[in-house]
Amino acid sequence: MRRPFAVLAAALLVGAFAVPASAADGDDGFTIKDPRITESSGLAASRQHPGIYWTHNDSDDGAYLYAVDSATGDTVATLTMTGVGAPRDVEAISVGPDNQLYVGDIGDNMGGTWPYVWIYQLPEPKELRDQTIKATQYVVKYEDGARDAESLVVHPKTGRVYIVDKQDGDGQLYEGPAELSASGTNVFKPIATVENLQATDATLAPDGKTLVVRSYFGAAAFDWNGGDLKRTGRLSVPFLGQGESVTYTADGSKLMYGAEGAESSVQPEDAPGDASGEGGGGDSKSPSADGGSGDGEGGDYKVGALAVAAVIAAVFGFGRLLRRR
Repeated sequence: MRRPFAVLAAALLVGAFAVPASAADGDDGFTIKDPRITESSGLAASRQHPGIYWTHNDSDDGAYLYAVDSATGDTVATLTMTGVGAPRDVEAISVGPDNQLYVGDIGDNMGGTWPYVWIYQLPEPKELRDQTIKATQYVVKYEDGARDAESLVVHPKTGRVYIVDKQDGDGQLYEGPAELSASGTNVFKPIATVENLQATDATLAPDGKTLVVRSYFGAAAFDWNGGDLKRTGRLSVPFLGQGESVTYTADGSKLMYGAEGAESSVQPEDAPGDASGEGGGGDSKSPSADGGSGDGEGGDYKVGALAVAAVIAAVFGFGRLLRRR
């Protein structure tokens, strides 16, 4: 009897928290249909192939990347990476200059104890078809010790790679070397604080001026400011389940939010600032946060989590009541 009530709980959650983005901004979003993709943990909009989004599974899948057509939700190409060994915990993907794909094997399910993690780099193919591509593997360590991370971004102008770690409280933005080395260890150094966000993904605007960091229940925008982050506002995030990914669209006018799970949905929201990509990250608060002080974003996310828990508790309480009768 528990399973039907679990399904009902999920349905109530979707109905209560998910606002169809298409009704607000005219963009339809899409559903990832490929049955192989059950843990979509990263998302990156292709600049070479309009409407294509790159994604990958979290772990236990292999060295695979999937090109998903946003018009249909179908996978139109599967890339098999060679030269990278066995991926451990792939959490992020980003597109850098010259259509280079960067894949972050940076998760640490051991609680931040791996002595090193990896980044893979490979050229985005000009032709979308199933193929095998040799990638360059980079060994990464953090200047202040091992940690868990799920967010990797590549600056669209300089090609420099950055990582945001995943912490319960304040996180850190880590900067990699000006050029990654495949022959040695690449030490990433903390350069800025990411306040009160348990970061599950991040994305840089195509003009390199705005960083967006998302968590399970929310997101925030930052003026990039050369890596000296300045927080500019909270962002409206659709509730899709376990929120794991975010990317700017290729033109910078939208943010696309994704989640883990089979047949997971990817939904758009307006990007902060000017849609042309010339503005900074403005305040794009969700309606439920308008009455807040503007300083308690982490509290808003915790309230969201409590609301989810309350709905589940109510549903399962109703189920127990029916069973007693």
